[in-house]
Amino acid sequence: MTEQRRSRATEAFWGRRRGKSLKPAQAEALDTVARARMLDLSEPAPSRLADLFPHAPETIHLEIGFGGGEHLAHHARSRPETGFIGVEPFVNSMAKLAAVIDDEGMENIRLYDDDATRLLDWLPEASLDGIDLFYPDPWPKKKHWKRRFVSDVNLDRFARVLKPGATFRFASDIDTYVNWTLLHVARHDLFSWQAGKAEDWHSPWQGWPGTRYEAKAFREGRTPAYLTFARAP
Repeated sequence: MTEQRRSRATEAFWGRRRGKSLKPAQAEALDTVARARMLDLSEPAPSRLADLFPHAPETIHLEIGFGGGEHLAHHARSRPETGFIGVEPFVNSMAKLAAVIDDEGMENIRLYDDDATRLLDWLPEASLDGIDLFYPDPWPKKKHWKRRFVSDVNLDRFARVLKPGATFRFASDIDTYVNWTLLHVARHDLFSWQAGKAEDWHSPWQGWPGTRYEAKAFREGRTPAYLTFARAP
């Protein structure tokens, strides 16, 4: 990642890029493994997104802001036939996942380390089987709500790249962000909430491994919500 690229203004990333110093193994994995799997948006996207992966997967999922990488690594491990794209601008998180990929030899993950809106605009139309957005920054102050990733324009982006019937999954422990997401999706013509009863959004999805952010929410007495929306056929 060049300093020139890092210095460009972003549409949807407002957080810090780097934390404490990396461990040697993580720094090595960041420089080799992550670099080898990093998507290059200066090149046109392949018309067949499966060509990004050696095993040409029939289904491809995107996780935006994978944090510690627990969820992404878990599903890449348990579903080797599926292709996964993980977006995470925070260097330490990218390095941690890269080390796991290196240790376990995962071949079904591709990475992107900048603003997710750029990736969404680069991807081909109707190319994804699912988008996951788990515990995004809630930007709790009202003056910062415009920074929340769920927005009318980003839902339009989701609708463009998701296949008909594909899902957008959202998890958060912040009630105002959950309500914000429900309101935005409710007014979008191409998404519908899939909950039929309260248990559907109070219980995590099948095979859910949990994340560090979820664990923190439980420790601090907050109850997460798990929302699934389907892209119209």
